[in-house]
Amino acid sequence: MLLVLILACGASIAQPTGFKPAESSTDLKKRFSEEGKKIVSIRSNFTQEKNLSMLEEKIVSEGKFWYKKDNKVRLEYQKPFRYLMMLNGNQMIIRDEQKESRVSTQSSKLFQQVNRIIMGCVNGSILNTRDFTSQVFQNEKFYLLVMTPASKTLKEFFETIQVMVDKKDWTVIGVTLQEPGGDNTIIKFTNRVYNENLDDSLFTP
Repeated sequence: MLLVLILACGASIAQPTGFKPAESSTDLKKRFSEEGKKIVSIRSNFTQEKNLSMLEEKIVSEGKFWYKKDNKVRLEYQKPFRYLMMLNGNQMIIRDEQKESRVSTQSSKLFQQVNRIIMGCVNGSILNTRDFTSQVFQNEKFYLLVMTPASKTLKEFFETIQVMVDKKDWTVIGVTLQEPGGDNTIIKFTNRVYNENLDDSLFTP
């Protein structure tokens, strides 16, 4: 389920190709947070690439993403299979073609941390969480936030979470979940629409 969700503990991260360290990460954190607070809703398409070391071909999925302030998310996979994840407050609903599961995000520290990751990427607070240490890189068009888990729970699932931010509007356009074993999941958001009126029925089963 963590692969669906979907941005240095004493060691520095290697500088990503095509990027250089940001001059002032403090100013960037402040601006990213300020711009994130302006987002009331998001509607977007997404593609997900899953790269497994045991498989030569990557697994590609497509779907739609919705967000509504506060704490409402709908992630709907449409190809090659149908899968739905909804987050409404502290309630998470997972539905596939066979069954539906409901769980409270308050039931475990892992669910709470995953919830904070999702919300932090959307509202710009991800750089201010204690769940990660962070490094910030940039090129002409994008900021790249490299987040390294600080908690033991998250370290078991993620080596890093890399969040790509568009400099034009300070919005997240992609997230890469790098796992300790070398596998990764890359999620890219396209056709993004912000601050339109979304009906609450999108976030209820």
